[in-house]
Amino acid sequence: MKQILVYSDSLTWGIIPSTRKRLAFNDRWPGVMENRLNEAGTQFRVIENCLNGRRTAWDDPYKPGRNGLEGVGQVIEMHSPLSLVILMLGTNDFQSMHPHNAWHAAQGIRSLITDIRQAPIEPGMPVPPILLVVPPLIQNPKGPIAPKFDGGEVKCQGLAREYQIVAEELECSYFDTSSVTSSSKVDGIHLDKDQHHTLGKALAEVASKLAE
Repeated sequence: MKQILVYSDSLTWGIIPSTRKRLAFNDRWPGVMENRLNEAGTQFRVIENCLNGRRTAWDDPYKPGRNGLEGVGQVIEMHSPLSLVILMLGTNDFQSMHPHNAWHAAQGIRSLITDIRQAPIEPGMPVPPILLVVPPLIQNPKGPIAPKFDGGEVKCQGLAREYQIVAEELECSYFDTSSVTSSSKVDGIHLDKDQHHTLGKALAEVASKLAE
């Protein structure tokens, strides 16, 4: 059985926009992806490590443990051997309490990729390939979460290009979610159920070619 680790935030955790509820596994994009991969005949297990509010490399001033760099090496060690790591973070870097732009988020992603590759895995286990996924751009935050992301739709501009630069320089695979979906029509930040299904199917096609 091949294992794929998804390291992400609430967009992948499956929060239902404008609520604190969670989509079922089969409706979250990692679950959709796992089901599609297994339907093709090879056995895959998709491991979700998705924390609401997780940044790439920054601290949340109100909640501890949201810095994505904290413990990422141990997460890789914990779940090895891995056939693929899918990294989809960045949205929370643009929360209103941060001054960050797309370049800053890309530098956080750069640090994460470096830490993943340097994780203390057991001798003989492979360093997994990394698929860098650009989250959908924030658009007009709405609902209860809007103040937290005020101005985020401006800060995130250029994210796909900045991530592509990092992917090319660090020789990672790259996928831009905007090629298949936008952010939620409900809150402008997360993913609606149908968008999870669309993304999961698209990423299954990509992951099937990358998982070693």
